[in-house]
Amino acid sequence: MSDLTYTQAMQRLEAILTQLEEGNKTVDELSSLVKEAAELVKHCRSKLRSTEADIQQAFEGA
Repeated sequence: MSDLTYTQAMQRLEAILTQLEEGNKTVDELSSLVKEAAELVKHCRSKLRSTEADIQQAFEGA
């Protein structure tokens, strides 16, 4: 998952949301999708934190 860009991860999250909204998944499928979504959210948060740190560092050096 670490090779995913923020945009790719968000697109996958949107796809998962669409699948969940359809409401035709089994409990096992739901569990798998929710776990994947949780990992994607963690990945996105990490990317955002990293970007924030990069921006702060850029302005500190200016």
